Amino acid sequence: MKILVTGAAGFIGFHTARVLLDRGDEVVGFDNLNDYYDVSLKEARLAQLAPRNRFAFVKGDLADKKAVDGLFAEHRPERVVHLAAQAGVRHSLTHPEEYVASNLVGFANILEACRHGGVEHLVYASSSSVYGANTRTPFSVHDNVDHPLSLYAASKKSNELMAHVYAHLYRIPVTGLRFFTVYGPWGRPDMALFTFVKKILAGAPIDVFNQGHHARDFTYIDDIVEAVVRVTDRIPEPNAEWSGDAPDPGTSSAPYRLYNIGNSSPVQLMDFIAAIEKALGREAKKNFLPMQPGDVLETYADVSDLTADVAFSPNTPIDEGIQRFVDWYRDYYKP
Repeated sequence: MKILVTGAAGFIGFHTARVLLDRGDEVVGFDNLNDYYDVSLKEARLAQLAPRNRFAFVKGDLADKKAVDGLFAEHRPERVVHLAAQAGVRHSLTHPEEYVASNLVGFANILEACRHGGVEHLVYASSSSVYGANTRTPFSVHDNVDHPLSLYAASKKSNELMAHVYAHLYRIPVTGLRFFTVYGPWGRPDMALFTFVKKILAGAPIDVFNQGHHARDFTYIDDIVEAVVRVTDRIPEPNAEWSGDAPDPGTSSAPYRLYNIGNSSPVQLMDFIAAIEKALGREAKKNFLPMQPGDVLETYADVSDLTADVAFSPNTPIDEGIQRFVDWYRDYYKP
């Protein structure tokens, strides 16, 4: 197939594009290479993809409707894996306009392009952050998620609503994926694992928020990508049993699905730090701080729907995943 991967220079987009190429798909990558974090890391990811047969890269911005329409007109993708977005909960507290431009205007441009381009299936990145103030765990796609705690979370919830409208009105098959704390080689420098490893190796203290009383459903990148690819191959159909009297948020009478992609096994933050210390062979200096605005205490994914529909089963233990990241970090940065 010819598959468009937006955010191809990003963490998940890069790994997804590589796996699709490995299995023989033609991949068109799209990214604006913004400076939210080190652009050279994004360029290094692209350098891994550029020599591959059946890979083409287009630089452009999601918020530029002309650029998005031109991308679809030239390459005519059969399926779209939309992973580009302005990421980061904390960044959204100080730069809300970037989330409106990329995650709202940009997503509307993608939806319109899919509508007019005859795309068979749109798979897009949502986030576990949409669960917001929810405290019942594990988090289920069948639960209501109307209480986000950051603009980033609100933008991802908005994406789910916008996607449903297009599935309903124009019968475009759409699948939203709620990612749970993705980590692994080539990861984002703003994520905890990357920051902790960098600071521990430099002998600098790490900031441990909420006095370390957090738990996250850390999910290794290979498990994430396996689920993304399996879902891309499965075009959603309307749920014949869906009822407006008792509406199920995770399905619809339209060709629309939502899935959690997580490890379904939360790890306490202090245990996560201990695993990093073990992999690095040194102890971290810890700066314990109060909880940050927009943060949540725990994430925990119910992946039963994903398991039932595409036989997804995460299988990377946290110690193994962290060791792989540390090995990549040492090789790439040579600290």
